[in-house]
Amino acid sequence: RKISDRIECMREELNKKVVRATKWSSLTEIAAKLVSPISTMVLARLLAPDAFGILVTATMVISFAEIFTDAGFQKYLIQHKFDTRDDLYKSTTVAFWSNLIMSLVIWAVIIIFSGQIAELVGSEGHGDVIAVSCFCIPLAAFSSIQMALYKRDLDFKTLFLVRIIGVLIPLVVTIPLAYFTRSYWSLIIGMIALNLSNAIILTVKSKWKPKWFYSFKLLKEMFSFTVWSMIEAISIWLTSYIDIFIVGTMLNEHYLGIYRTSMTTVGQIMGLVTAATTPVLFSSLSKLQDNDAELKRMFFSFQKLVGILVIPLGVGIFLFQDLVTKILLGSQWYEAAHFIGLWGLTSAVTIVLSHYCSELYRAKGKPKLSVLVQVLHILCLVPAILWAVRFDFRFLCDVRALVRLTLIVINLFVLYHVVRISFASMLKNILPALIASAAMAGFALLTNADSYTMSWQIIMCIVCMIVYASILMLFRKERNIIFNLKSKL
Repeated sequence: RKISDRIECMREELNKKVVRATKWSSLTEIAAKLVSPISTMVLARLLAPDAFGILVTATMVISFAEIFTDAGFQKYLIQHKFDTRDDLYKSTTVAFWSNLIMSLVIWAVIIIFSGQIAELVGSEGHGDVIAVSCFCIPLAAFSSIQMALYKRDLDFKTLFLVRIIGVLIPLVVTIPLAYFTRSYWSLIIGMIALNLSNAIILTVKSKWKPKWFYSFKLLKEMFSFTVWSMIEAISIWLTSYIDIFIVGTMLNEHYLGIYRTSMTTVGQIMGLVTAATTPVLFSSLSKLQDNDAELKRMFFSFQKLVGILVIPLGVGIFLFQDLVTKILLGSQWYEAAHFIGLWGLTSAVTIVLSHYCSELYRAKGKPKLSVLVQVLHILCLVPAILWAVRFDFRFLCDVRALVRLTLIVINLFVLYHVVRISFASMLKNILPALIASAAMAGFALLTNADSYTMSWQIIMCIVCMIVYASILMLFRKERNIIFNLKSKL
């Protein structure tokens, strides 16, 4: 009896921490997603798609380099069980110095070979952009380790301040520079300013401070986990950027800008939900890694909540793709509307049926499974993109959006063999959201909601939201989740 009471007490305490963490993470992302679209709307009207194409190539190089500088240390510090706080801080210090030294070495190599790297990624003549923008790599080394400690403790309240200041950077730095220079340099400088503010604030506010301490023994202990986490990160990077590399080398910067900005625009919208829940889910699942029953319960709870929010969002982006493009990017981006719609629809399905599977693998201490999934997906992705890029740009976008659905098939197979979560159980979990979204889509199609004036389309968007909410409220569990969440938040 005492043991069961203790377990129930621990569950309640974890649930409270998860709710608080989700609240602050959600508030952070809501604030970020209110500002980010405004920044994107202004910048898309000040700068041509070519400028965003150059930024994409710089971001691609930075994100690849940061795989090796972080080397999986952040995930290790969140997932690993330490005996004492002192052990945690010692490992943190080793991770910090390893991270920083590696980042400086990699930045130096990038500066030396910046011209060749720029040519390789399809941005010939912009080696100086690559060299300068990669200053973000050592800056990120200062903040990523401290960020891991906050996430480990589910302390997303502290990260709220950091994120809020970060999202204001485009308003006070990037947009003014873009207005006066009309140059891609405004995007690069804004990106550096963002990383600089993160590094300063997190270093100042963190309870842990770097010390002159290093242990190769601790590095060796971390390496067995981090090496696979790093390989996983490389596979995820390839999944995210291999098509960017192909498009950048085979098409011009104009189409590369449209291609990547379409993905980013949808990502900003979907990130309102995913960015708020993913770090909380990973931290929560890591605490339940030895209890499969509780781990499944937590996983399904997050999936159902995310499905309620994301599925209608993706369907809505698809139905009102022209409206979304006009509002967020402007009329000069009309070529992006079709891809934005498809990417939004497939994103919704991929998020609820595939996205969170990787978090479960890592929480169980099995990053190898995520590597396997990503590699299998890449084997489908690369041939498809190489084939589709030979045709017109619209066809390329169709193929890219559809091929990502292979991630769902692969993840569902692996997930069932890891924790016995079947496709049927996942589908049943999100079925009410699917039914309500289908009803909303049916209403929009029957009324030709996307064929009216812009102001009328906005009204029809609101009506579609009311239709979705009304149908969803017919399901008891979904109704209870929404009302309970509202009362707790």
